[in-house]
Amino acid sequence: MKFIKESKLLHRLFTAMCIFLALCIAVGIYSAIVNAYIKGSADDYITERNTATADGRFEGADCIIVLGCGVDDDGRPKLLLRDRLDCGIDLYHAGAAPKLLMSGDHGRTSYDEVNSMKKWAVDAGVSSTDVFMDHAGFSTYETMYRARDIFGAKKVVIVTQRYHLYRAVYIARALGLEAYGVACDPGEYYGQIWLDSREYLARNKDFWYCILKPEPTFLGDAIPINGDGNATNDRWSAEYLA
Repeated sequence: MKFIKESKLLHRLFTAMCIFLALCIAVGIYSAIVNAYIKGSADDYITERNTATADGRFEGADCIIVLGCGVDDDGRPKLLLRDRLDCGIDLYHAGAAPKLLMSGDHGRTSYDEVNSMKKWAVDAGVSSTDVFMDHAGFSTYETMYRARDIFGAKKVVIVTQRYHLYRAVYIARALGLEAYGVACDPGEYYGQIWLDSREYLARNKDFWYCILKPEPTFLGDAIPINGDGNATNDRWSAEYLA
């Protein structure tokens, strides 16, 4: 009798393990399909930095969107962000678009990506009136949503690293923007495996965001991208831009 009970228990455990394993395989296959779909959907709209200025598809773009990704304690952009900024500024000077939209996290008084990004551009010779800040670009999805609904952009050039660019372009196009991307990376970065792994999961999340289309954390009044970028300055801007 004891042997029969133990046999049934082992059978149940084995069945549970098989179901769990099957679910893991199914999730893995689903995730791989979503990633492949997003990369395949966006790839044709992505250009390398060294050939971007010759891309005639940028003609008529409203702005260049530079996606924030981190600043040091002293407010200086981190390496990934510096590469994005320098690429976006080069594109601006080359005439790819008349405005820059710096989008990042400024949800706390102690942390400010966007003023740091604007200062970097102004110090590089970009007119302050041509640099807009999206203080509530808390995610790639929210950035693209707000670029459309707050800033009124219709055609955009997105600048970020290639591993991130597939998702950014996919989201923008899913939200109705005519979007093109420029990969700004000169090579691989320290911690690239972590960056790629995180992005793999983020693509699966934003795949559903693009289907359900939830509103971002904040919306607000319209700030036309063809206007004056100083309209997005805040009380910290004077200190940053001094």
